Formats: sequence, structure tokens, C-alpha cells
Amino acid sequence: MYTKVKVAVIGYGHLGKWHAQKVEILKNSELVAIVDTSSESRQRAKEAHPGIIITDDLSSIMDKINAAIIVTPTSSHFDLVKYLLTNSKHVFCEKPLTETFAQAGEIVQMLYKHEVVLQVGHSERFHEIFERLDDYSAFFNHSGMIVMNRIAPFKGRATDVDVVQDLMIHDLDLLMHLFKEVPNRVSSIGFKIRTQKWDHVTSTFEFSSGRKAFLTVGRNYVKEVRSLEVTNKFGTLYIDLMNNEILLASENTTNTKDYVKKNSYEKRDHLLIEQQHFYRSIIDMKHPIVDARAGRNVIKLLDKVTQSLETGDAIRID
Repeated sequence: MYTKVKVAVIGYGHLGKWHAQKVEILKNSELVAIVDTSSESRQRAKEAHPGIIITDDLSSIMDKINAAIIVTPTSSHFDLVKYLLTNSKHVFCEKPLTETFAQAGEIVQMLYKHEVVLQVGHSERFHEIFERLDDYSAFFNHSGMIVMNRIAPFKGRATDVDVVQDLMIHDLDLLMHLFKEVPNRVSSIGFKIRTQKWDHVTSTFEFSSGRKAFLTVGRNYVKEVRSLEVTNKFGTLYIDLMNNEILLASENTTNTKDYVKKNSYEKRDHLLIEQQHFYRSIIDMKHPIVDARAGRNVIKLLDKVTQSLETGDAIRID
């Protein structure tokens, strides 16, 4: 086995550019190639990464790499992942893993036949606060009400997809990851404001444990908010994911003047941490931190939210 993973970045748009930079600076990876179908993107890559192979033909560099990072439009993910797995290459695929639940299921089945690492890019998991959940176990291990907001003024980006695929996907992954439970019912309401796709959506999820979660995402809001709030009999925990702050109002605080305790946590480079985990999984041949099943489960919830939006009905999640 190797100690330095030879990597190709597939897709050199805004996010692909950042991924390529991380590959270059990490000690366990070597940037071998950048693949993009756009001549303009290839030119930018040549200027930023002299000496690296820049090509529009993925097949031409397959014998030179151990792994690839997919940072292309979602519609291309399925075919690219299949091709790379068939050629025994390790894969980091940005979210979502595929367009459909059926496609994601096929990828999961393929992994039984190929001893490679496939990691999905759900970067919001890597907030430092989520490594300290034992400090707040009363809120994550007991039933309660969850409120998650990911809303911002219109920026004109990612309008090729709706806000469920672009934004809510982050919170759906966090919801299942943090609370270790899959919801069994969802009802949604949404509005098409700036585009012909859903620009603002609120979904209500019900759990067999009695939890309820209210997720709101939007790209035409009056201010930017990214937050996670949990309220139950122990009080309220509010995590400001934009400003890296924690506010806690616990049930055993009697001082009415300053009963809200405020702390902060370290701001980190989530892309860098994701890639570090990816290369360590390859070198040590261990399970990836965000695997294909997690990616598939998020896509299932995406489908159910969309179904609820289109029908106006509450939808069972089996």
C-alpha cells in the first residue's frame, strides 16, 4: 500500500478549485491531474497548477491515479462514480452522491464488489462543536423539538437546482447523523420566488421517538442564518453555525439576569478535514467517515421532501 495518494480532481469550478488546493497542501496526497470539459476551466487550472496534467479525458489518466474527487454537476455523479469504482479507484464525491435513490442504491451494491473507499462530501458534519456532543447529551439523546435554519439573501448561485437539493441536503444529513434516528413522516410547504424552482421551503419531520424537526431553507431571505436549535425538558441549546457560537439556557439555571450561557468554538477548514479523513481511510483501509449508505439515506429524504412539496401531502418515510 502507499503513503501518498495520487489524486485527480474532476471539475474545476468554484468548489473544485478549493478542493485542488487542499490536495496540494496535504502531506498524504499528490495532485496528479485536473479533469474538466470546459476549455476556460482547463485554462484557469493550467495557470493555477503548472506542471499538473490538465485534460478533458478522464480515461487518459486512469493509470496515473489512485483516487479522484468529483466536483461536477449532480447529473454526472452516477456515471463518474461507476466508472471510477469499476476501475478500482477510490472516490470522494461531493454531495449529493447521485441524482436518485435508485442510483445511490446501485453504488452501494457496487461497493460490495470493489475494495475501495467511497466518501461523500457532507462537509457540515465537521463543525468542531459536533465533536463535543457528549457535553450536551441531554439535548441529543432525548426527545424534543429541533429547529434548523439555512436561509440567506438571493446570491444568484445554484439556481439550476432547488433549495432542497442545494441547501436542505446539509441539514438532512445533520439531522440523521446527530440524532441517530431516521424520521418516519414529512410534510412540506414551499414557494417559487426568484426562479421556477423551490426557492424557500419549510419541512416538518416526525420521528417514532416523539421528536419533531422543523427545517427551513431559502435563498430569498432578508438576512443570512445558519443555525441548529434543540429544545426539550432540559432547556434550549442554540448553535450558530455561521458565527461558531453556542447559547445554552438550561433547566437548572435560576439566575434570571444572565441565565443564557454563551460560548464559542473553533472555526475550521471543513474541506481540508474531509480530505484528511479520505486519505487516511485509503491508507489505513478503514471505513470512510461519511459512507455511501449515508449519502443514499439523505437522497431518500430529499425525494420525500420533493414529493410532499409537489403533492401538498404529508408523506410516509419507510
